[in-house]
Amino acid sequence: MTPSFDDVQAAAQRLKGRIRRTPMLRHRALDAAAGGVVLVKPEPLQITGSFKLRGATNAAMLLPPEARARGVVTHSSGNHGQAVAAACAALGMPALIAMPQDAPSVKVEATRAWGAEIHFFDRHGVDRDALAQELAAQRGATVIPPFDHADVIAGQGTAILELLEDARAEGFKPDQIAICTGGGGLLAGSALSAKALAPQARIYAVEPEGWDDYGRSLRAGQRIANDGTGAGLCDALLSKQPGQLTFAVNAPRVADGLVVTPEEVFAAMRFAFTHLKLVVEPGGAVALAAVLAGKLATRDAVTGIILSGGNVDRGVFAQAMAA
Repeated sequence: MTPSFDDVQAAAQRLKGRIRRTPMLRHRALDAAAGGVVLVKPEPLQITGSFKLRGATNAAMLLPPEARARGVVTHSSGNHGQAVAAACAALGMPALIAMPQDAPSVKVEATRAWGAEIHFFDRHGVDRDALAQELAAQRGATVIPPFDHADVIAGQGTAILELLEDARAEGFKPDQIAICTGGGGLLAGSALSAKALAPQARIYAVEPEGWDDYGRSLRAGQRIANDGTGAGLCDALLSKQPGQLTFAVNAPRVADGLVVTPEEVFAAMRFAFTHLKLVVEPGGAVALAAVLAGKLATRDAVTGIILSGGNVDRGVFAQAMAA
């Protein structure tokens, strides 16, 4: 089932009172660096520290009562797992999260804190989709995948929906929107919202160096996988390849993909901390990195970006601040 903007709007109504409507931020230092107007959606301020709560909660709420009783299984490096755990806790449902053994400890601890059971696996040696299906079959549970799911995509689209509503209220019409991209769920939901509310805006997927499968896939017109050898800094964005459903949504709507380096990611994290007073994880900072590094033509333009998450290990954050 391919989601539509109607599904995003329905998700926005469904999520009222269950997620935090994060504000739209501006800062004169960011506008000065861009040479234009930059509108920021700060999802590190979301209840679980990332946008993932939107899609997880929407998908969980749409499960029938008998499926809720059997619970949910997913796989995640952290943010989606934490979101599913939080959504299930709020709805009184059991949750089992398959997480890579090398997932950041801050994300593991936060997922446990919501009461979820955790099953660890080898990031490089396991088919995580197959693992999730196997674990779900063992207990009759439902799999809510991290991105390739219509209800998840619709929930993620509420972030840009809110940003565009706030932008319109202040008289801004974005010329372009940059989205942190892994498997493409946030990108797909954002594309649905943007094409409905700001059809003039060009949409860009932003990925870390070595994990630019989305940009390459968009240019090739077909899904292309990563080789898995890129750096692991942006752990939230290390998807093997674009989702089948997300790519179907994004291919006709997204203009291109942009790539940022680890140094540019660290610079964006420092900027967010210094000027926006926000702690942003590496994967959550790539869209800001693209703006600051000049990967987008931002001069005299209005640019919208999402800071997609803030769940970063203290050691990695210290590295970013010291770089």
